[in-house]
Amino acid sequence: MAPKHHPTPLSGGDRKALSKELGKARAMTTILAAQSAEARAKGEALIKQADRLLCESWNERMWADGGPIDPSPTVDQAINGTYPWLEIECCQCKTKRDVDLASLRHPPTTFVHDLASRLRCSKCAEANRRPAATLLQLAQRPRHKDSQNGPGA
Repeated sequence: MAPKHHPTPLSGGDRKALSKELGKARAMTTILAAQSAEARAKGEALIKQADRLLCESWNERMWADGGPIDPSPTVDQAINGTYPWLEIECCQCKTKRDVDLASLRHPPTTFVHDLASRLRCSKCAEANRRPAATLLQLAQRPRHKDSQNGPGA
């Protein structure tokens, strides 16, 4: 976009007033841009805090009520809220594993509770069984040393 052209006034007083107003306008753009960046940073911090609180709330409901609770945070919200791991348990062999949500091949808008039917136990898969996994909770770091980072568990 081409810069805006301001016709130069003929009188000296008007020229001074125009240059003063243009200087004020340029100074205001810097101030407003800084305020915008500050507000955006505060907003992103508030969104991250809201996502973290949503994950903590879901974990508490999972502990109290059990089962995949609907609604749950989305994969994106869990990762943004610093809960990028999902702890699961195989329904058949009771093996607990952690799944890295960032490595899943699902859209980031997928709800965590929707993953229950998609995750399978890799230990049981070797014996040609494919039992579903039970969701336990979201975690900030892997809790089990034999955790898998892939889409299967």
